[in-house]
Amino acid sequence: MADEPRPRGVLALGTLPVAAAVLVGLNGFYLLLVAFGNITDFGTNQQFVQHVLSMDTTNFGQPEGTHLDPRIMWRAITDPGIQNAAYVVLIVWETLTTIVLVTAFVFWIVERGKGYRRARALSTIGLLMLILLFMGGFIDVGGEWFDMWMSTAWNGLAPAFQNSVLALFALVLVHIPNPAWAARES
Repeated sequence: MADEPRPRGVLALGTLPVAAAVLVGLNGFYLLLVAFGNITDFGTNQQFVQHVLSMDTTNFGQPEGTHLDPRIMWRAITDPGIQNAAYVVLIVWETLTTIVLVTAFVFWIVERGKGYRRARALSTIGLLMLILLFMGGFIDVGGEWFDMWMSTAWNGLAPAFQNSVLALFALVLVHIPNPAWAARES
């Protein structure tokens, strides 16, 4: 297999490296837009973070302000300073992840036909950062610890799941065995 000619022209667009590069690039572009939106329109998603952390809408459809019993509500973080700090950390993580994914995408182009070692490594790091953000941060911490799933107004589990699955799918493509990964550096 190693001595098979590489697809050229339009056929090269149908290869696994191109598919992996496109998905990594799209994940990076999406997060670039998310981070840009959070930086330029700080207040919109700041409200989301504040409501999730304060657990003030975890009400099973009850009137706003109706809270769960104290055995659960002790988890709430109501201090605006801590809420804002958490939001800033979130934006910094999004920005760093964007940088890693965009850099990975550039390496997919630069390392074309050379094994994609750096492209795959950076893609893995960036996609894992993305998964940590959405699955770890939003689904695990926001969804379960802060009971975001019970909020009728501020439930971000569906988009978090969607983003996690897209990142996981790209990660699988980056790690599927392929002869292109064994190409030698020249």
